[in-house]
Amino acid sequence: MSRIAPTEPDVYEAAFGPDATNAEKVFAHAPEIAKAYLNFGAVAREHTKLPFRLVELVRLRVAFHNQCRLCMSLRYEGPQGEQALEEGLVCSLAKPYEAPDLSPAEVAALAYADKMATDHLSINDATFDDLRKHFDNAQIMEFCLRVAANVGFGRMAAVLDVIPQDELPDELRGDGTVAPWELAVVSS
Repeated sequence: MSRIAPTEPDVYEAAFGPDATNAEKVFAHAPEIAKAYLNFGAVAREHTKLPFRLVELVRLRVAFHNQCRLCMSLRYEGPQGEQALEEGLVCSLAKPYEAPDLSPAEVAALAYADKMATDHLSINDATFDDLRKHFDNAQIMEFCLRVAANVGFGRMAAVLDVIPQDELPDELRGDGTVAPWELAVVSS
C-alpha cells in the first residue's frame, strides 16, 4: 500500500482524469508539480536526440538500481511507433558489459547511468570522454537530464510504494531485490 494515501476522486480526476493510475492518484496531492514532471517526459519524448532503444535500456537499468517496481513493470513504445524492447534485449541488462547485443554507445550510456544511480561521485572526465566517443554535447546533456529524472523520480516512486502489489507481475512482488530481466511475461 502506498505510503501516502491516494487523493479523493474529485482531486485526482481534476488533475489526471477518471482513469488515473494509482500513482497519479497519489501524485495528485501536488498536481501542478506532478503534471510538470509528466510534461517533462512528454517534451523529452517529442524532442529527443537519442535513440528510443537506448533511452529504454537506460530507464530499465536505473529502475533496477532504484528498485522501482512500477518503472520495472512498464514497457513503452517509441514516439515513432517503435516497438517496446524485446525481453531478450531487456535480459542483456543483467550483465550489460558482457552483452553481445548491446552497442558500444549503449554500454557507455549504461555505464554512466549505473554510476549516476549508485555512485554519482565516481563520474569523472573519463566517463564523459567515453560518452563523447558516441554522442554529441546536445545528446549528452539530454541524456544527463533523463538519467537524473529516472534516478530521482524512480526513487521517489519506489519509496512511496505507489503501485499495489496485486497490480505488479508476480516476479516483481514481495520483498527483496528484483530485476526487470526476471519477468516471464510483460505487457506493453
